[in-house]
Amino acid sequence: MKSLTLYGLSHCSTCQKAQADLQENGWTVDFRDVQKQPLTEDERSRLVADFGDKIVNRASLTWRGMSDDERAGDPVAMMGAKPSVMKRPAIVADDLRLLGWTANVKRALGVPA
Repeated sequence: MKSLTLYGLSHCSTCQKAQADLQENGWTVDFRDVQKQPLTEDERSRLVADFGDKIVNRASLTWRGMSDDERAGDPVAMMGAKPSVMKRPAIVADDLRLLGWTANVKRALGVPA
């Protein structure tokens, strides 16, 4: 059985769609709501190491509501203080590290686009 971890928010429609599509295509999804089950500093550091600053969603309402000082901060600390600033879904499957729910991400996971 193929399994992966999907980091996101349970109320995010894109995360819901990704989870449903993955399960329909044979994946076992370990879903982690980063607001309800906050990531540890080590987990946030690993995501920043995997995705770089792309892990910060600069198009989000959370980002737009942040001050310049907050935006200039360290992404690890930023995601700790405001989990919803994380781009989602962030998907970790074996050696794969994927961000978002785009046609390319779906193709990499064998999900019809």
